[in-house]
Amino acid sequence: MINKKIEKALNEQVEKEGYSSSLYLAMASWAETKGMAGVAQWLYVQSDEERMHMLKFIKYINERGGKAIVPAFKQPGKENASVKKMFEDVLKHEQFISSSINEIVALCTTEKDYTTLNWIQWFVNEQVEEETNATQILDKLNLLGEKNLYMFDRDIMSLRGKAAAGTADAT
Repeated sequence: MINKKIEKALNEQVEKEGYSSSLYLAMASWAETKGMAGVAQWLYVQSDEERMHMLKFIKYINERGGKAIVPAFKQPGKENASVKKMFEDVLKHEQFISSSINEIVALCTTEKDYTTLNWIQWFVNEQVEEETNATQILDKLNLLGEKNLYMFDRDIMSLRGKAAAGTADAT
C-alpha cells in the first residue's frame, strides 16, 4: 500500500506531467503555424512523451493501492517571442520538473518508501536526458542565430538523442 504523503506527491506530479504535455503541444502548434515543421515535430514528440510520463505516474499510483487523480490542466501560453526564447522556456520547465522529481526522491527517502524510490529513479535519469536535449538545442541556436533557422528546423529531430527512437520505453 502506498504511503499517503507519497501518493499526494505523485498525484501532484501527474498534474505537472500533464501540463508539460499541454505546454509542448501548444509550442508545437505555434511552431507549425510559423512554418517550422521540424521544430513542431520535435515538440509533438515531446508532448507525447510527457503524456506517457503522466500515464506512468497514474498507473504506478493505482498499482500501489492509491488513487490517481487526473486534474484539470492550466492552459499554456499561445505565443512565443522566438524559437530561442521558446527553447529557453523548455529548459527552464525541464529544470522545474527535475526539481520536482528530486523532491519526490527526498520524500521517498524520508518516508523510507524504497519501492517508490527505486521506481522514481527512471525519472531522475529521464530528466538528465531532457535537460541535456534542451541545452544542446540552445547551443545550436546560439551558434546559428535567429536568422539561420532553415537547417536547424530541418535537422532538429537528430538532436533528440536516444529519445528520437520513440517513447515506447516510457510506458
